Amino acid sequence: MYSNSLIELDRAHLIHPVASYRSHETLGVRVLASAKGATVTDASGRQMIDGFAGLWCVNAGYGHESIVEAAAKQMRELPYATAYFGLGSEPAIRLASELAERAPGDLNHVYFTLGGSDAVDSTIRFIRYYWNARGEPQRDQFISVEQGYHGSSTVGAGLTALPAFHAGFGIPFDWQHKIPSHYAYRNPVGEDPQAIIDASLAALRRKVEDIGPERVAAFYAEPIQGSGGVLVPPRGWMKAMRELCRELGILFVADEVITGFGRTGPLFACEEDETVPDFITTAKGLTSGYVPMGAVFMADHVYQTIADGAGAAAVGHGHTYSAHPVSAAVGLEVLKLYEGGLLENGRKAGARLMQGLENLRDHPLVGDVRGRGMLAAVELVVDKVKKTPLPAAAEPARRIFDRAWENGLVIRAFANGVLGYAPPLCCTEAEIDEIVERTRQTLNETLEDLDVRQALRA
Repeated sequence: MYSNSLIELDRAHLIHPVASYRSHETLGVRVLASAKGATVTDASGRQMIDGFAGLWCVNAGYGHESIVEAAAKQMRELPYATAYFGLGSEPAIRLASELAERAPGDLNHVYFTLGGSDAVDSTIRFIRYYWNARGEPQRDQFISVEQGYHGSSTVGAGLTALPAFHAGFGIPFDWQHKIPSHYAYRNPVGEDPQAIIDASLAALRRKVEDIGPERVAAFYAEPIQGSGGVLVPPRGWMKAMRELCRELGILFVADEVITGFGRTGPLFACEEDETVPDFITTAKGLTSGYVPMGAVFMADHVYQTIADGAGAAAVGHGHTYSAHPVSAAVGLEVLKLYEGGLLENGRKAGARLMQGLENLRDHPLVGDVRGRGMLAAVELVVDKVKKTPLPAAAEPARRIFDRAWENGLVIRAFANGVLGYAPPLCCTEAEIDEIVERTRQTLNETLEDLDVRQALRA
């Protein structure tokens, strides 16, 4: 067991993201010590399959020596290079080129950030600049989707539509608007795909009309809503929403921070959706979580408008660590690994994962199973007909996570009883089968929870 001193140091000094500070002080930290492939080991020696790839990000899996060597080589040669003053580094230039070559359509320009939140923030600034350059400064209103997640920065968290990211922070701002989610399992129009698409199109059209068609700047959507509970839209939803944005004359931003780089199958989920947005935001799988990096992909027409609008003046947006050479070197190596077999393995493993989770539908607590590729969710209920969620008294987020941990599995357990899965693309068939089996074991133990049993009898 790791020393109590480490737990106390954590309790006294380290602020954890998206945590109840008081609860964390009481429970203490679980220290991870090492990892290899799809397996993580804590400081006490307990081994677990990481069914969530860290935080949806270690797509390639842990322990790739080629990634470590790429970072070390770059650190020895040039550990830092600013992209200000017209300067640059070879890894960043080559990574931008490689990514642009693979991006959908004319998304040929890449701005590097440190992660997803500042990638989203960057799009907001670029979009405002774009409309100013076009002589339409009144277009300052932004629309996103309920239960969507677009980061936890001050501005991005306003586009995010999850209560925990708003409470106590004074957001969203009055220029940030939402339309209902496509959430099929609990959609008021039912689960018919075309009905859901039609409802979303009508909602966006109404929202634009309510705000004023000449005021709306952009619409943001995830190909799959991750932190909202892995909510998968019907096939054709993204394409239909993109086409409506084109008709309405507003920019369309695809937030692929979670779905990018093989998570749903291809490098970009937009490829499956036959969608070419005006912007794509990425992070997480870009470097497989080994080092921080995000990226904004910008369409040609947006870039040219901004460039012409600025003329000889500088476009006043930048970050100290944008286009960091070490992160870029890692990104280049990770891209090689994806295209060297990991994407194909991920497709096969994803199909096996979905089939395995589908086989859990007969469990008394399973209301819904959904996903695409190596991104999935199981939604738990105590009444399958009424779709009644697990009771809050059962503390689904904490207790289910704890049970899974004890069973040697790391997953995301949401407060509403949704279990999230995003395993590394390197998973073997045996590891996928273990994820499913350990999930079943966790569900059986949850079924024995007193609060859950009482809710089942109610």
